Amino acid sequence: MSKIIIVGGGWSGVSAAVCAKRAGAEAVLIEKTDLLLGAGNVGGIFRNNGRYTAAEEMKALGAGDLFEIMDACALHKDIAFPGHAHASLYDVGAIEPEVRRFVKKLGIEVMTETHVMDVKAHEGLVEAVALNDGTIIEGDAFIDATGSSGPMGNCLRYGNGCSMCIQRCPTYGPRVSLTAGCGIKDLVGRREDGTPGVFSGACKISMDSLSADVRQELEQVGVVILKVPEEDIDYNKLDKKACKQYALKEYSENVILLDTGGAKLMTSYYPLGMLRRIPGLENAEYIDPYSAGRGNSIRYLAVAPCLDTMQAEGIGNLFCAGEKGAPLIGHTEAVVTGAVAGHNAVRQANGLKQVILPDRLATGRIISHSHEQFVRQEKYSERYTFAGGSFFEIMKEEGLYSTDSDEITQRVKRENLMNLFAEKPE
Repeated sequence: MSKIIIVGGGWSGVSAAVCAKRAGAEAVLIEKTDLLLGAGNVGGIFRNNGRYTAAEEMKALGAGDLFEIMDACALHKDIAFPGHAHASLYDVGAIEPEVRRFVKKLGIEVMTETHVMDVKAHEGLVEAVALNDGTIIEGDAFIDATGSSGPMGNCLRYGNGCSMCIQRCPTYGPRVSLTAGCGIKDLVGRREDGTPGVFSGACKISMDSLSADVRQELEQVGVVILKVPEEDIDYNKLDKKACKQYALKEYSENVILLDTGGAKLMTSYYPLGMLRRIPGLENAEYIDPYSAGRGNSIRYLAVAPCLDTMQAEGIGNLFCAGEKGAPLIGHTEAVVTGAVAGHNAVRQANGLKQVILPDRLATGRIISHSHEQFVRQEKYSERYTFAGGSFFEIMKEEGLYSTDSDEITQRVKRENLMNLFAEKPE
């Protein structure tokens, strides 16, 4: 039995571990904090726009487990807000324990509060990773799902950025790039003005700090839209956001709240004094990040050049998942790349041909398109998502966007890929 080591326990790392296990390997998932899912613990949005298509493709491909957990933890389904249709919102307080129970039930070894410090590579292959206590863990193939944000020093280095407390960088240690440890130069995403890194797209406000009427509407409907005073409207912030699907003027002219167990504020940051001038938010208090009045996390500082199999270029048995392997935004996107990386890591370890999801599937198209644009054409200011921006337009133009589950299943059948990720490769 092959042994696959996955470093990073966010949505992509969990997905990689699940698909590696489904493919018949021993899967070891290493996470430096005490929680799985990373930013998924403050996220919560899925099935909006083209993410519905992607989730249904993944179910047909045999990698629907994590979407079923999201569905089971959903507080709201089929809601609409500016630029988005048929969205679901999962409870960020309930999702991690459910995912943890699921991966342990599968027999995946989960190592939390375990910090990988170094990678041991020789002649184009990774042999082992070294932990902070000196332990050496060997494997047949490795997956770098360590993300693309950096240590807390970046709070000041890139201006008002990188204060994403959910990643607990000071307590558990900085993110370590396996690809960089193997001599691969990570690529850096940039804002429109050339500044490195891009702001995350949302903040979290305490439900208890909302007025009773706003809180009641939010919990009942799932979304609340509050008008911003005209003198406080700032359109310049839109160009800084990683999530281009939220870079719409409606997100400057309004404060948009979503119910994910907390009040998810759909803006990168908003000065607290200004926020409290909006009726219903007079007592508003940020939960994550604590500096959301000034900034948010800076991402896309470390994206590795990868093949469409999610194999890191130049290292035969190292794969990447999530933001580490492509400039993709969102939980759904992370699950997709993780599934491909986990499955192909097992194939590589067993001497089998790796698979590339075809462009006739939305899930394959986003991987190939993002790699072509970001890695090969060096368009470092671009990010991609099923939920909006340029790629969602491609989905619509090429007939890839659909909410017809039967039709989506049929397209996977036509590619002879039904249950690909749920079976042992031969």
